[in-house]
Amino acid sequence: MGPSVQQLLIVLVIVVLLFGAKKIPELAKGIGKGIKSFKSEMQEDETAATKSDAEKIEKTQENSATTQNVEETKKA
Repeated sequence: MGPSVQQLLIVLVIVVLLFGAKKIPELAKGIGKGIKSFKSEMQEDETAATKSDAEKIEKTQENSATTQNVEETKKA
């Protein structure tokens, strides 16, 4: 069972008393910036990982082509 409306109001009043009405928007803004920064870093990491995977595939293809060339040379 979740918190009731009355309980949420009590928590809200306590938060306002602790931080003050002016400080709450600043805290929310800071949290929002932190979340935005975290999300952008996660996207950058995913992009880097995708590029890294593409480079690995390319190197593997190059290695297999080189191996095939060596095998063909040995057969000849």
